[in-house]
Amino acid sequence: MPSVRSRRAPVAAALNVPVEQQNEEQEVSKSKRSTSPCLGVPKLKKRTALVDMTNAHKVHISFLGKKKKKKKQQQQEVTKTSSLSEKSQAEQQSSTSEGTEGKSSENDEEEKEEAEEQAVCHVEQDLVTPEVPVEFDVDSENRNDCFMIPEYAKDIFDYLKSREEKFVLQDYMCQQPNINAGMRAILVDWLVEVQENFELYHETLYLAVKLTDHFLARTPIHRDSLQLVGSTAMLLASKFEERDPLSVDNFLYICDDAYNREQFLRMEASILQALSFDIGIPVAYHFLRRYAKCAGVGMDTLTLARYFSELSLMDFELVQERSSLLAAACLLLALLTKDRPGWPPVLQFHSGYEISELAPVVRKIYSMVTQPPGSELKVVRSKYSHEVFFRVASLPLVGYDVLEKTLEPQRFPLIQL
Repeated sequence: MPSVRSRRAPVAAALNVPVEQQNEEQEVSKSKRSTSPCLGVPKLKKRTALVDMTNAHKVHISFLGKKKKKKKQQQQEVTKTSSLSEKSQAEQQSSTSEGTEGKSSENDEEEKEEAEEQAVCHVEQDLVTPEVPVEFDVDSENRNDCFMIPEYAKDIFDYLKSREEKFVLQDYMCQQPNINAGMRAILVDWLVEVQENFELYHETLYLAVKLTDHFLARTPIHRDSLQLVGSTAMLLASKFEERDPLSVDNFLYICDDAYNREQFLRMEASILQALSFDIGIPVAYHFLRRYAKCAGVGMDTLTLARYFSELSLMDFELVQERSSLLAAACLLLALLTKDRPGWPPVLQFHSGYEISELAPVVRKIYSMVTQPPGSELKVVRSKYSHEVFFRVASLPLVGYDVLEKTLEPQRFPLIQL
């Protein structure tokens, strides 16, 4: 098929157009074809709307078009002043009066443009992340590992810590006349067994307990439905955390057909609606791994802290504590049990907690671990008594005197000999 350009010569010849004029028209058409949108090629120019994709309202951007306009205005003012020298005084006065009005309007436009640029290009100080001191920098060693994202690691955990404000729990058992804290502890102990049998992530277990607590804090239930709530919460958590989540059939099997499929689906919808579909709740396990990396502890110390943290899931008194604070308290108790320094400055920097803030929670965890387990709450202790978990459940705890010296050193002053 011949092109459009090859058809243009016979059409011009049929209209008896001279050859020179045809060549001129072709040159003009070539020059227009590169800029005219009517000929199928859009005119290339910058669009400020696209700059918003790169946070134009937060960073400084130079507008080239405005600079060109200002240069043209300056050139026009120079030509005006040269023409004024050739005119008479009367014409000069009249022209200057008009020029001042024009200049005033131009100045107003320039001031408006500058104000807009300052408003658009203003850098928000809250979004500028402060530099981490060298002695507290624990992410630079992973600068070549894209999966560790060292550039955003601290910002991510700071965001998770700020998000905890939305998920603070209170004592909700007064709103549950049919269940109590003991029943909840049995349910959590059973969820730990489910997590171990199906080899789920620990994050799935922690999130399932959080979903259960937040749902119970909003909806009164009967005791016969408590296992259904916990099972459905574990189902939702596996969908959120696992690569290969569990199905309803798995929970129908482990619940021994105590509930049917429709009940699971209705409970799943009820939990999601009660939580407004916001199930990305920060859990203690996330913070615990981060704090262990900051402290540079070994896997045995981290496993001991995880043991304390999983035991705390069953204690209703610790439900009201923030996940970041609970993780820090578990790690502090594990460090003292392993004869490590109490709370180094690097942990205080990355966690944001001092020993005085951790002391009440550490005492609660210490008393919880020292108490003998109930006859129905042995899954966590037996789990961490295995050699895979370094048998941390059988390790002797730190002495109470050593614990108090670390938590309140001012009560035990050093004796100078």
